[in-house]
Amino acid sequence: MTNFYRIAALLLINLLAGCASSPGSLAAPQIDNTVMAVTAYHIGVDDQLKVSVWQNPDLSVTVPVRPDGKITVPLIGDVQAGGETPDAVAAAIQEKLKSFVRDPQVAVILTELRSHEYLSRIRVTGAVRNPVSLPYRQGMTILDAVLAAGGTNEFAAPDRTELYRHSGDGATQSYEVRLGKILQKGELETNYPVQPGDVVTVPQRAF
Repeated sequence: MTNFYRIAALLLINLLAGCASSPGSLAAPQIDNTVMAVTAYHIGVDDQLKVSVWQNPDLSVTVPVRPDGKITVPLIGDVQAGGETPDAVAAAIQEKLKSFVRDPQVAVILTELRSHEYLSRIRVTGAVRNPVSLPYRQGMTILDAVLAAGGTNEFAAPDRTELYRHSGDGATQSYEVRLGKILQKGELETNYPVQPGDVVTVPQRAF
């Protein structure tokens, strides 16, 4: 009998461990501040840049970053911009202009941030009226995202909604969301704040 109880105890421990590692955590997701903001923006393909050369309006241009990561500036031609900060690009242009302009003063301003558009989006999928991919806005919650998708449809199982988020180690963690209680009862315990890259999935109910 002793061996029987030992085996039973081991089976119970394995079962509990399996449950603990299953997806759909009830713990509140933590906001990753490194995703929410960056200390230095690195220019990407299709970003729009304004190059301004002080007292030289003919050299000042507004240009997109080409697929090869470069921009074209009057007098000096192509300059690498992709992967660089605006200050680094300004310094590179300034250095090249010294051959043509005395003491050039250059500023590079991002006028449109197009390259990072999809990295900073929230997706709502599944049994909603209009599955959407929306730009992240500070303070946005799961409820905001679902309402932007038109709310749930008649086939939804809202209390089995999941929030999927990439963790720091590259894995994806899921969190249970009681969307039905949020929508119908105003119980906001699982109306979690979202962050760029989150996916909210509303499953269909079983028929």
